[in-house]
Amino acid sequence: MGADWNKLVNQHLLGISPYVPGKPISEVQRELGLTDVHKLASNENLLGPSPKVIEAINKSALEVNYYPDGGCFYLTQALAEMLGVDANQVVIGNGTDELIRLICNVMLNPGAEVVFGHPSFVMYTISSMVMGAQIKMAPLRDTYTIDLKGILDLITDKTRLVFIANPNNPTGTIVRRKETDEFVRALPPDVLAVFDEAYSEYVQDPEYPNAIEYMNEGYPVISMRTFSKAYALAGLRVGYGAFPKEIAAVVHRVRNPFNVNQIAQDAALAALADKEHLAKAVKFNTDGREYLCKEFDRLGLPYAPTEANFILVDVKRDAQEMFEALLRKGVIVRPGKFLGFPTHLRVSVASPEGNEAFIKALEELLA
Repeated sequence: MGADWNKLVNQHLLGISPYVPGKPISEVQRELGLTDVHKLASNENLLGPSPKVIEAINKSALEVNYYPDGGCFYLTQALAEMLGVDANQVVIGNGTDELIRLICNVMLNPGAEVVFGHPSFVMYTISSMVMGAQIKMAPLRDTYTIDLKGILDLITDKTRLVFIANPNNPTGTIVRRKETDEFVRALPPDVLAVFDEAYSEYVQDPEYPNAIEYMNEGYPVISMRTFSKAYALAGLRVGYGAFPKEIAAVVHRVRNPFNVNQIAQDAALAALADKEHLAKAVKFNTDGREYLCKEFDRLGLPYAPTEANFILVDVKRDAQEMFEALLRKGVIVRPGKFLGFPTHLRVSVASPEGNEAFIKALEELLA
């Protein structure tokens, strides 16, 4: 007889619910026999990458027989200059997902506590559970916004990590400078605050704080960012962060060698250099976001005050049923049921055609 592996694996891992990504277009086309499908589910940048990125990818592809630069030297130098930090404070990962896992590897152990808002990015939960840590969640304030005071109230002498998604996913809301100043100053010196700023390039609010400034002032803060969103490199998986030097040094001890492939490194460097395309991507998102919000206002649908490239909208119906009905009309969104909002949909900003197709389909279903 074979072994009962469910009894032999680490038991605390069995309580983890696997991450469920948004449905790909090809799957919907295959399952429903549709040809015209619009995806507004995964917070992707539908403008696409810079032409300079495509050129860099094509050039880099000719040398994939070689191992990549294990230290990401040139990308590290460019990011350090852009962020205003030392090169030995920069950590680059296979997406911010890997950085989250590495931070948990370094900071957490069974019995340690980690605190974050709820609902927020699911990888904070998964990576913390992998380490056997105890999770504490502070409910969002006013339904949509992270409650920094609520997070402070949950911190004990066992707390090692705090995650703050700013803008938050799935709501798109931000915590502003004044309340963040107060939070950081009240943070115990042995609790590391990780600010996940994946959508920071899209933020228009002038009161949006820059977490790197807190780190430079000596507070226990990490700032994480990504090339997946505004830079449109989601398929290549490049995340990066500015860390206190001591933490960065330990993270480099435990990260996998060659964790970022060479094509991804070269593409990220090219994306970083094309500031004009980045500005175009931000405008593309701002225009699309304003269009969707205006349509939700017209339809009388409440939504979170977002600063990201997605909107959490209350359709006042069962979100799962609306999700499935929209699928049949060739529109992929994210149902709020698994995000903590049973009557909401999380809708990514798409192309003008995709945005209009979604609104048309939504209006038909609401009628």
